[in-house]
Amino acid sequence: MAQDVRMEVREWLDVNWDPDLTVAAWWERLADAGWSVPTWPTDWHGRGLAGDEGAAVKAEIVAAGALGAPGGLGMLLAGPTILTQGTDEQRRRYLRPIVTGQEAWCQLFSEPEAGSDLAGLRCAAVRDGDQWMVNGQKTWTSGAQMADLGMLMARTDATVPKHRGISYFALDMHQPGIDIRPLREMTGRALFNEVFLTDAEVGDHALVGGAGNGWAVGNATLMFERAGLGAGGGGAGGAAAQPGTVVGDLGRRAGDFVGISSGAVGEAMSGSSPEGLLALARSRGRADDPVLRQDLVRLHTLVELARYSNLRMKAAAAAGREEPGLPNIAKLSMSNMMRLMRDLGPRILGPAGQLTGPDAPLGGGVAEMTMFAPAVSIYGGSDQVQRNIIGERVLGLPSEPRTDKTLPFDQLPKSRRAD
Repeated sequence: MAQDVRMEVREWLDVNWDPDLTVAAWWERLADAGWSVPTWPTDWHGRGLAGDEGAAVKAEIVAAGALGAPGGLGMLLAGPTILTQGTDEQRRRYLRPIVTGQEAWCQLFSEPEAGSDLAGLRCAAVRDGDQWMVNGQKTWTSGAQMADLGMLMARTDATVPKHRGISYFALDMHQPGIDIRPLREMTGRALFNEVFLTDAEVGDHALVGGAGNGWAVGNATLMFERAGLGAGGGGAGGAAAQPGTVVGDLGRRAGDFVGISSGAVGEAMSGSSPEGLLALARSRGRADDPVLRQDLVRLHTLVELARYSNLRMKAAAAAGREEPGLPNIAKLSMSNMMRLMRDLGPRILGPAGQLTGPDAPLGGGVAEMTMFAPAVSIYGGSDQVQRNIIGERVLGLPSEPRTDKTLPFDQLPKSRRAD
């Protein structure tokens, strides 16, 4: 079946790929044909294909030297969440601009005092007629500076237990009252931001899943995130061209982005992939080292297991089933892969693995990967959170005694800062 899909994609690309089109025009053409997200339903810009067929579509687009579909958190998180949790009106409003790359998204979940305890968030949304006024702070927000819309979890009722008083909104990021400040990392980059919201407005029409149901909707987003991360990469990657109105790529020539790594970190760390590390070991005459060879094979095995797990999750979703705990296991697997890559690069290069800059081996990618590696075990839910979820929700182990699930949020102890 996948072979038939490959042939159809090749024939379509032969007729339709034109590198002189603008990025926006090409993405429109790709979306109209259902090739941007071929695994989505036919009613919502897809073709209803299975996971392996969707992977085959992406592979054929790359093989043809064409620009791939838009990437980013719209494709990875917002789109699947709205597809499964939103209303038809919301699907009509938000999905098309995602698959055509017209709007970019960010994720407004984490807060300074509610990281791993996401349900403890304090950013508040207060109803004012058919509008909500939002006040609070978010942090570690990837791509906020490039986003048109944000997936916002905010507290709408503090008189009920914390998990029940949260709502999920699609927030317009281009409005007064939103202050985005970059957070500089030890890699020298600023991939994350802190976002301050002061009387920001969001309408009832942008409330996904209904008032007070944000915890369930947010968990759906997190499952998509963990599954994407566990597939063996960042999950938000896609074409090198950036979606949305901020960056300005939509009006540029589509062919200029072919063959370019998607994202600054992806470019710097491309040589630190399993394939890149193997090539590096060969170039340094280390490929015959039995210990290195064993760990390179182990890394390859982990990547293949992650790929098959991702296909299993997609097949289960297409059949209307869920594999309990598999997204969490996939996220833990990604952490293990990243730690192994972090160790392998410096072992291959020796002291040169600490060098940065364009003249360093792989452009400093090994050093940057080493510094970036700890983040993978934290974002998308820390490794400890994943283990707790697996233990309590999948294995049925007893949870620790706690009162925060039953007491109203406004009666829970707060830090002095919140007062």
